[in-house]
This record gives sequence, C-alpha cells and structure tokens, in this order.
Amino acid sequence: MEGRNTGEPGQKKAGQYIIDRYKELGILNPPGSENYYQRVPSEFMKRGFAPKLNDSENIWAFIPGTEKPEEIVVISAHYDHVGMKNGEVFNGADDDGSGTVAAMEIAKAFQQAKKDGFSPKRSILFLHVTGEEHGLHGSRYYSENPLFPLANTVVDINIDMIGRRDSLNGHKENGKYVYVIGSDRLSSELHTINEAMNQKYVGLNLDYKYNDRKDPERIYFRSDHYNFAKKGVPAIFYINGTHEDYHGPNDTPDKIEYDLLAMRTKLAFAVAWEIANRENKIVVDKDGK
Repeated sequence: MEGRNTGEPGQKKAGQYIIDRYKELGILNPPGSENYYQRVPSEFMKRGFAPKLNDSENIWAFIPGTEKPEEIVVISAHYDHVGMKNGEVFNGADDDGSGTVAAMEIAKAFQQAKKDGFSPKRSILFLHVTGEEHGLHGSRYYSENPLFPLANTVVDINIDMIGRRDSLNGHKENGKYVYVIGSDRLSSELHTINEAMNQKYVGLNLDYKYNDRKDPERIYFRSDHYNFAKKGVPAIFYINGTHEDYHGPNDTPDKIEYDLLAMRTKLAFAVAWEIANRENKIVVDKDGK
C-alpha cells in the first residue's frame, strides 16, 4: 500500500480493501450518501506552504438504529499514513492500521449482534478518515460537512494507535493499559461509562497522563476526535502512546501485540454498545476545556 499517503494510489487501494470488507459483512453505506466515499477535495487540504495533496476520500459505513435511528454514534479512525521516503515504505501498522482494523472488527461485532436480534437502538457510523497525518483534514471536512447533524451526534469514539506499547509508567513491563483522552472534557457521563465498561468487561489500566490539561504533548488537540469535540460533540480517544517506530519504516505488522489490540478494541466496543443502547443520550455538561 506504499505507506497509504493521502490521495495516493496505495491509500486508495487500502480504502477499497476496507470497503470490500464492509460489503462482505453486509454493512451498507449510510442513507443519504451515494456510496462508501465522502470526497475530500485537494483544495480543502491545502494549508500554507505544505505540499499539495491529491483529492482523497473519507470512507463510511452504517448500521441503523432501531429505536433512535436519528441519533448517531461515530466510531472513527484514520486510514492514511505518511507514505514512502527515499524509496522506503513507512508501513503504519500501528499508526493507524491498528485503529482501522479495530473499527472494522467493532463493525463486525455490531453486525453479528444485529443478525442475532440485538440491533443497536441508536445508529452507528463507522468513519475512516483521510488526511490525519497532514493536519486532521478528513475529520475536519466531515465536521464541517456532516452527513448527519452534529446536534444528533451522540459521541465520537476515536481510535488511533492501539496495537503497541510505550515505555512510560511501567507500560514496558505491563502492556495491559490504554491512554484515555478527552472523556471528561464535555460529558461527565462519557467518562463514567468508559470507567464502568472497562471495570466490567476488560480490566485495562486506564492512563490519563495525556488528558492532563497541562501536558506539553497536547495530544487532545492532535487526533481526529478533536474536530468533533470543538463542535460540542463528546469525544473519547484511545491511544497506546508513541514508541521507537513511530513515523518510521519499522512500524510493521509483526510488531503489533494482537492480544493488547484485542483488549483495547473490546473496550471501545463496550463503550459504543453502552452509549448506543442506553435510554438517554449522554449529557453534555462540561465546557470542553
């Protein structure tokens, strides 16, 4: 896939792979859309002196809700990466191949539940966004051109890098953790739900280091959930932190720890399931700061 750089042939191949998988699962593109693509034009992604990008696409798939279909739970992950440098492929298995396959596996689980007679009450939009590496362009485009009103969007669950571990806070020795960012910025209920679902079903160490308002990395502002949060949509972001292969050619599939990837994906699914099926929308009771 040549590193899946935004708008280049390798990324478009990856996009077609994602779509083919949704078709195999019987998960359709959303109502109101022509197909699985939301085109993101080159002009929208042009910023300052940055190199011009080709037209690209967000990819979306949809499972309708049964009782509150107009209320939307978004599960997002970016499927672009940084491409090739000096003829070497920068694979991006963790960044964000891990989040991309997590979203697809969550979709598979929701679709299986639907077949078993347990359709979600609210609708689920699986949103694979483009252009993250160049400035969160795909999620910004969706937030400014939403298919469904953001007022009806209940939450964005964003997954970006959940297949590896970093070396901070003892994580090198115990990888059963995930950094949680943004859960308490707009909705106290979202934060509570995430903690409860983790305690009930998964048992990860929830690390809030990067959610600290004073943390210099400012990761809250650096992934796709932020384009929802700044529009007032509660958002939660899962990440394993950076590692020695971050944005390097050695971020390869053999280094993914699939047991950790599965645990973190289960947590995201459990939170999505709870929010999709609870009686009331989660409340927005914080100012986002």
